[in-house]
Amino acid sequence: MNWLHDGSYFFAGAFLTNGIPHLVSGVMGRPFQTPFAKPPGKGLSSATINVVWGFFNFAVGYVLAYKVGSFDLQATDKVAALGTGVLLIGVFSARTFGRFHGGNTPGKP
Repeated sequence: MNWLHDGSYFFAGAFLTNGIPHLVSGVMGRPFQTPFAKPPGKGLSSATINVVWGFFNFAVGYVLAYKVGSFDLQATDKVAALGTGVLLIGVFSARTFGRFHGGNTPGKP
């Protein structure tokens, strides 16, 4: 296995996971944090910006997963690399953005 392919699959998982909250928030018509907000990552961007940003993340994730190397869902090492990217960006996002949306406070609705 080429380690560059593993890195590509890792970042594919990160981009695919990052696209989820942006696309969902945008489709629901809700603002959400993006790198384009002021201040970046803290302010809210419009629903339209979130749909575009989410779509961009999915496109980059697709290219990194399926156009680099030969990604195979039955190859444990490839899935593990992608899954690690999913897990790490998921935990990072939960901890970073949970403070804005009440996700880091146990016992509060």
